[in-house]
Amino acid sequence: MGARFQTWFTSRIPLRDSTTLTQRNVYILPTAPGFMLGLTLLVLLIASINYQLNLGYVLTFLLTGSAVVGMHVCHGTLRGMTMNLVAPEAQFAGANVTIGINLLSQRRTPRYGIGLAVLGTDHWSWTDVPAQGAARVQIAFQVHHRGLHPVPALTAETRFPLGTFRVWTVWRPAAKVLVYPAPEPHPPPLPPGEPRPGGAATVQRQSTGEFDGVRAYRRGDPLKLVVWKKAAKSDELVSRDAQQVQRFELWLDLAHTGIAGASAGGAPLEQALSRLCAWVLAADKQGLQYGLRLGGQEIAPGSGEAHRKNCLQALALAFAQTGGTQP
Repeated sequence: MGARFQTWFTSRIPLRDSTTLTQRNVYILPTAPGFMLGLTLLVLLIASINYQLNLGYVLTFLLTGSAVVGMHVCHGTLRGMTMNLVAPEAQFAGANVTIGINLLSQRRTPRYGIGLAVLGTDHWSWTDVPAQGAARVQIAFQVHHRGLHPVPALTAETRFPLGTFRVWTVWRPAAKVLVYPAPEPHPPPLPPGEPRPGGAATVQRQSTGEFDGVRAYRRGDPLKLVVWKKAAKSDELVSRDAQQVQRFELWLDLAHTGIAGASAGGAPLEQALSRLCAWVLAADKQGLQYGLRLGGQEIAPGSGEAHRKNCLQALALAFAQTGGTQP
């Protein structure tokens, strides 16, 4: 029943990447120590009435007044604060997705002991917000499947100053996070290149995972052509054969993965996309020109960070997998 009520409750909260806390969306309840304090005050009051203890009345009403003041201070610690979400960066499946939240306060006094967490978890990040200032909190969560996933519902709370009351709010950001397939840990070598129009008809597969051939380093060769992996193993500088690069194009597609049933979907497809993801990262690390084919989608050969992100995004959203379950 608790999970169903929480789902129903959060579904009624509008999606916003920025929210200001008011009396309408800030809630307060006594904590376990708060209930114990209330029971203690009740016992003190009954004993003071029964035995006509003036000092008992003084102590009872003094503690009651302190608890009431603490309740107002606790509620005011969250009330009036603004929370802004920093758009999360894309991440690989299974890795921690980190989101940043900026807490803004216009009040002339500091706000102490404010914690934020993903709703339903116990991994809290705590901070203090200075007077008329801002503080930033980072929260991490995991997503195990590729696709475009909504940022989970968040909660903020405080128990300052006495710990007798818990004040909290629930926030549903509208942002989504793009999750790439998890790269295969030990992928096979890159597939052979396809001859360009008018180029050679065949190409030799390289067992080392290098798409293009190599030659001895020549003075003046650009550093991006140096095969540093080979240099680390043999202590000899070698460069890629630029002429061979011009004759062949490196294309990555499902057929090259060699995984049976990849085009039918399911686990084979996810395994193939994981291998393609590893190949994209390997080709980018080697500075190669490479293209990507996924069904009817084709990304022309290119290189660089923008091209890598474009290919990884295509893998994340391949075959209409544009949605995901909330982590």
